[in-house]
Amino acid sequence: MITHRLHTELREAGLHGSFLVRDLRTGHEIGIEPDTEYATASLVKVPLALATLHRIHQGELDGATPIHLTPTHIDTGPPGTGPFGISKFRHPVTIAIDDLLHLSTCLSDNIAADALFDLTPPTHVDRILHDHHIHGITVRHGIGTLNATPAERLAPDETHLAHTLAIRAGTDGRGHHIPQLDVTVANSGSARAHVDLLHALWRPTNIHPDVAGGVRALMADNVIRHRLAPDFTSDATTWASKTGTVLNHRHEVGVVEHANGETYAIAALTASQVPARHQPEAEALMGRVARALRDHLRST
Repeated sequence: MITHRLHTELREAGLHGSFLVRDLRTGHEIGIEPDTEYATASLVKVPLALATLHRIHQGELDGATPIHLTPTHIDTGPPGTGPFGISKFRHPVTIAIDDLLHLSTCLSDNIAADALFDLTPPTHVDRILHDHHIHGITVRHGIGTLNATPAERLAPDETHLAHTLAIRAGTDGRGHHIPQLDVTVANSGSARAHVDLLHALWRPTNIHPDVAGGVRALMADNVIRHRLAPDFTSDATTWASKTGTVLNHRHEVGVVEHANGETYAIAALTASQVPARHQPEAEALMGRVARALRDHLRST
């Protein structure tokens, strides 16, 4: 069976994963451990965008409102390896809420996301998800805590030690000695829960169409395109997505829309057992597994 073969490939490459692909026209789906929870890192920026746009639509916020920010430099490694966006700015800035949404969702800018969380706290984002009948994703905190992992306290040439700790410090109940990876403490969710969120955004019933369209447009402009995008981008398709990364966790959720009307929601949540910061092979395998699942579903 294809899922058994792909699960074996993941295991042999040192990846644990929760994958799900759903045909949004028929509801048919295929997955690998789709109900296993993971700490979701920057995937939380999609619920954050939904909650912010919902509040703008309700008149509780004005997207044109200027927000004044003083950048806090975050150094997490050699040039080109740390956060980007406002954290790299040298001077205070004023940015409208609408533009913070772009930075947070499309560039995965952590400071922009936390500025939005200041306006709509995690408990409020979590409540808006439930109000829209989206379950299985838990929002407990903002993004700043992601910058307090052991990796940030080690020298650049020692980050493998943080990844070794991330690999070894988990518990049987999905807990973890590193809070950012503990599903009972961190923002968390499964592949199924994120596909449900994507389904609600691409086929809105409980979400206002204008709000859903706004989130879809932001995800379509995602500039981080090295994981699943290479396997789903062509002249006959569009790919809209959001990635999430913290220590050994690498995720991406997105929707591929074909010119013939076929539309598939895809979630790939993984934890590597290889203690290395850069793992292009793992990124490529994530895409291949997601593509193989989509191709199998498409052919049945």
